[in-house]
This record gives sequence, structure tokens and C-alpha cells, in this order.
Amino acid sequence: MLIPRDFFARPSVEVAPDLLGCVLEHETADGLVAVELTEVEAYAGRSDPASHAYRGRTRRNAVMFGPPGHAYVYFTYGMHFCVNMVCLGEPGSASAVLLRAGAIIAGEDLARARRTRGPVPEGPVSGGRARIAPRDLARGPARLCQALAIDRALDGADVCVAGSPLRMLSGAGNPARSAKIVTGPRVGVSSAAEIPWRFWYDGDPTVSVYRPHVPRRPKLVTP
Repeated sequence: MLIPRDFFARPSVEVAPDLLGCVLEHETADGLVAVELTEVEAYAGRSDPASHAYRGRTRRNAVMFGPPGHAYVYFTYGMHFCVNMVCLGEPGSASAVLLRAGAIIAGEDLARARRTRGPVPEGPVSGGRARIAPRDLARGPARLCQALAIDRALDGADVCVAGSPLRMLSGAGNPARSAKIVTGPRVGVSSAAEIPWRFWYDGDPTVSVYRPHVPRRPKLVTP
């Protein structure tokens, strides 16, 4: 069942834990891939220095300032896409939930082909490449987007309508929905990382490995 828009019409910190166990699916000409979410991360707006909306509206983050229930997709590190669900922000601001990890529940072969950028590997090793374990197919925000073929073309996609290629569905009796939800610091941000707005299923193998932000060291210039 599609998640209604009013589900997202709340602050991101309220939406985030409720997204665990929900299913994000993307249908393309190649087929459908669906991911059950196991890890998410909430970001507020002008009050959150780790948020893309902290300094106000830009061309890149404009979707965050629009109606809830839409996908905000951004490009990072010059190589990865990440997808967020837009939530209700305070007036003049924005909030969103970053989708960090999940378990592939439909289209595993297609997801694996996308993650290996070639034919689906057969057996433990194919063409010198190790076969990706199911738990690693969408384990991390960049991997999740790669498995689902999400890029900037889907920025602004409405996940609450049946005709959209990118849709968010409620969980349907998945065992993981009864798992313990834990919270902790956010990942990969230099500001406000200590705020415990990352939510995940305790002990789930698809949850990404926690890596605290490490500031880049300035390069030494030899005179």
C-alpha cells in the first residue's frame, strides 16, 4: 500500500523511525527493484547545521522546500547519489530523511547487476570479482541508490502516487518491523554529528558500518 502524503507531513525526526520497515521501489524499463528500509537519518532545516537546508534555499536543495512526500536526490563526493524523503519543515525552512540502508526484497539479480556494473556474477567469484553478498547490495546510502538506479533525474519524484516510478510503500507484516529500533550519532557530517537522529534496526546485517567523520588534514607544502 502506498504511504499517504500526510505520513511525511511531520518533522523529519518523527518520520525517520516510522520509515524503518517501509519499502522503497523503483520501476524502470529493466524491471523493478524494491528495498525494505533498515537504517535512516533525520535532518532538520535552518536549525540543523548538518542539513543541506541550513543556509537556505538553493538550486540544489530546492525540492526540500517543496511539499512533503517527494524525493530529494543529491550528488556527493563527485561519484555517489543519495536519496532523501522530504518532510514538513518549519516555515521558510525544510527537513528530510536520508535513506541509509535496506534489504533488497525484489529484483535482487537486477540490483546486483547494477552494483557490479556488468553481467550478474555467477557463483562466489566471476570475472575476478567477488559476488556481492545480499546484505551488501543496499548497505549504505550510495549503494542503495546504485541498486535502485536512483540519480538526479529522480530529484523531486513524488513517492506517494501510484503513477510515479519511485514509490514508498508501507511494510506488510515484515518480521523486521518488530525488531528493536536504536538511535545514534549521524554519519559523515562535520557539524552536529552527535545528535542521535540516525535510526536503525538493532542487529540487522544490512545496516551500514558506523564511521565517524574525520576532518581532512591540510596538505603540507614543501618550500
